[in-house]
Amino acid sequence: MKARTLVELLTLSSNLYMMSKDKELMEKLHNMADKGKDKINSFMSSTTRDEEGNEMEFLQKIAIKAHEVKEEMEHKIGEMVAQFYEKVNIAHTDEIQKLNVKIEDLSKQIALLEARLNRYEKEL
Repeated sequence: MKARTLVELLTLSSNLYMMSKDKELMEKLHNMADKGKDKINSFMSSTTRDEEGNEMEFLQKIAIKAHEVKEEMEHKIGEMVAQFYEKVNIAHTDEIQKLNVKIEDLSKQIALLEARLNRYEKEL
C-alpha cells in the first residue's frame, strides 16, 4: 500500500511539473484568473439596492447572487437531464405521470363498458 501511494505521488508530482512547464496552459490559466478577478471586482464595485432603496451589504449581495446561480444551475441541469432522457429514450417522470393518468381514464372507461354490457345481458 505504501509503495503504491509513493508511486501515485511521484506520478502526480511529475504531471504537475510538466503542466507548470507548459507555457500555453499557464497563460490560459493566468487569463482565466484575470477574468475572474475582473468579474469579482465589478461585482464588488456595483451598488445594489433593496426594495426600500437602501444599499445592500456585501453578504446580502453574495446571498442574492448565490440564489441566482442556484436557480440557473437547476434550470441548466433540468435541460441537460431532459436531453439525456430523450437521447437514451428513457421515460421522464412527467411522461410517466401522463401515462398513469391515461391508464386511470381507460380503466374507468372499461368499467363503464362492462357495466353497460352486464345491463344488456340482463335485458336479454
